[in-house]
Amino acid sequence: MSGPLQEIRILDISTLIAAPLAGTLLADYGAEVVKVELTDLGDGLRSFPPFKDGRSLWWKVANRNKRLVSLDLRKEEGVELFLGMLPKFDVLLENFRPGTLERWGLSKERLWAVNPNLVILRATAFGQTGPYKNKPGFARIFEAMSGLTYMTGDPDRTPMHNGYPIGDAVGGLFAATSVLAALLGIAKGTVKGGEEIDLSLTEATFRLLDFQTIQYDQLDEEPERQGNASHYSAPANVFRTSDGHFISLSGSTDAVFKRNSRAIERPELGEMSQFASNKARSQNQHEIEVIFKEWFESHTQAEALEAFEREGGSLAPILSIGQIFEDPQFAARETIIPVPDDDFGEVRMQNVVPKFTNNPGVVRHSAGELGQDNASVYGEYLGLTEADLADLVERKVI
Repeated sequence: MSGPLQEIRILDISTLIAAPLAGTLLADYGAEVVKVELTDLGDGLRSFPPFKDGRSLWWKVANRNKRLVSLDLRKEEGVELFLGMLPKFDVLLENFRPGTLERWGLSKERLWAVNPNLVILRATAFGQTGPYKNKPGFARIFEAMSGLTYMTGDPDRTPMHNGYPIGDAVGGLFAATSVLAALLGIAKGTVKGGEEIDLSLTEATFRLLDFQTIQYDQLDEEPERQGNASHYSAPANVFRTSDGHFISLSGSTDAVFKRNSRAIERPELGEMSQFASNKARSQNQHEIEVIFKEWFESHTQAEALEAFEREGGSLAPILSIGQIFEDPQFAARETIIPVPDDDFGEVRMQNVVPKFTNNPGVVRHSAGELGQDNASVYGEYLGLTEADLADLVERKVI
């Protein structure tokens, strides 16, 4: 094992994306994460594309570095096995609707009776309280109800979702951060006993949108869709170059704007009153972006990138995943790495982020089959023999 969390043990009974992502991030940093799946169903993410030879490739990344066991928590014997392991773990990750664990006999009171210092992360669409607490939720629900989708897209078209469930990714990051905060509090003594973390994934997405709440509160304004234009700086947009490629321009500070202006051979723009500050440029957004648009349309992507790099401007090519695989920065940082895989020998996926200097995390293996670690985990934590395991399999407990 490697990584700063290698003494931390986590039981992950969550499904799909947000809470499991938290477990994977913590596993990347060295925590031992045992993922528990229902015996007859497994995690629903196993059925998500893309597939190769009938196996979900998404699954292999999303639950890498975890030990995988099967256990039917809907059966009393399954609950007893679970509670038998629980004292040896520091964290429980779950994302069932409020009341589900209680119906299974796993109330927080019972969990804490078995393990008084347990950190319990409860990730749901809307949290453990409120009129929506029992509603189901997926990333598009979180994004739609957080305000994110409303302000995404072109002004004359319908609101748009991202092509990836970004609400789940945001929730996973908040989940991992909150677990680490709770563990640190317990270690430092600022948290007495265990901790219950009530994570609303809708609120997590909403939290990221810093300015829209205070803008509405103080100015009675709702940020509207602006396509690829920025809500807070100008010029900032996506432009097409003369050879049909796309680039993304940014830079809200006056110094960067002056460098961008020099790159398009218009150094005088930084001295003009209507463009001299980000506030002024935002008020004259259309005018300034037309100037940049016309310049990009008369230059190739390579010419534009070279000019902006020469002047220290802020411009980036919009890369496809194929281009990312070939990009020298990603290669130099080993951002994409080969990982051992039981089905395909080796697969490539994202490396651990961020990088630690003294005790780095590592991707040890991709995610595998349902229950593949039953023998090692139940043998190690509960002392079960091969005969015990065979009996439990026969009765569909594991």
